Order: sequence, then C-alpha cells, then structure tokens
Amino acid sequence: MYLNINIPTWITLFRVITIPFIIIFFYLPFSFCPLLSAIFFIFASLTDWFDGFLARRLEQTTVFGAFLDPVVDKLLVAVALMLIEEYFHTWWVTLPVASMIMREIVISALREWVAKISYPNVGIIVSRTSKIKTTLQMFSVVLLLWHPSEYLIVVGTVILYLAFVLTLLSILKYVCILYKNGLFKRTDNGS
Repeated sequence: MYLNINIPTWITLFRVITIPFIIIFFYLPFSFCPLLSAIFFIFASLTDWFDGFLARRLEQTTVFGAFLDPVVDKLLVAVALMLIEEYFHTWWVTLPVASMIMREIVISALREWVAKISYPNVGIIVSRTSKIKTTLQMFSVVLLLWHPSEYLIVVGTVILYLAFVLTLLSILKYVCILYKNGLFKRTDNGS
C-alpha cells in the first residue's frame, strides 16, 4: 500500500523543509539573517492556511493530511519557540515558551487518548480560544525571531504573554470538556 499524496499534502510536507532554513538563518552571523528567519516562518505559517484552504476547495482532504498538518504545525512552532528561548535565555521567556510546548504535547496526548478509547461523542476540536492563541503566538514568534529593536522585542514579549494566558485557558477548557463528558471517571479495572 502506498500513500497517494495530493497537492495540499505536498504543501504541508514543504512546510517541514522550511524548518531547517528558519534555524540556519537564525544562527548565521549576518544582521539580515534574523529577518530571513522570520520571513521563512511567515511563509511556512501562510502555507499552513493555504494547504487547508486548498484541500477543502479541491475536495482533497485526506486522513493522512488531517494527521500530518497539525504535527507539522507543532514542529514549526516548537522549533521557533525553542530558538526564541535560546536567544533570550531568561525565565520570563522560558516560562511561556515551555508552557506552550507542554500544552501542544498535552493536547496531542489527549486527542490520541480520546481516539484510542473510542469515545464516540467527544472530540477535541479547535476552539476559538486556540485560534486566537495561535494567531498571537505567530505574531510574537515573528517579532521575537526578528528582534530588530527593543521596542518590537517588548511588543513581541507582551503578545507572547497574551498567547501564554490563552494557552493556559485553552488547556483548562479542554480538560473541563473531557471531565464533563466523563472521561476522567474510574473504569471497572480500576484505572
């Protein structure tokens, strides 16, 4: 059996290829390189929107594409956040960055768990809070990857903290939904 990879999925896979360029340009010692790193991040973020739009428009949504897209999104954001943390290397950046990466891991694990136990009426959907969080996160990542001036670093950090607050709210919201639907109750085998 082979995967029939369509155009939207190729675009998603192309997004993976942008990640090393984000890293390379971030570390190159030329003054224009942080801007190039941020531009590659913007480009990759836009392809995320575009591949989803194209998949729906061309009616080419696939199970593989639905699986791959959020994985690539998480890789892209996690790498960018780690670069930002490494550059600023302070607790006030590490705290929101680590929390955002942990949230992505927890949500992925919860989605996997819900799918594994085949709970029919509960799915972890992308909430409005999560969409706003992602938008704020993207803006802060661009500003902090680029870091052209103290002013924009402060703006990027404030936006990062707004995304951090929404990160905490969204994970709490997901846990409440699962709790309300009885997914944390004891089973017959005591687990």
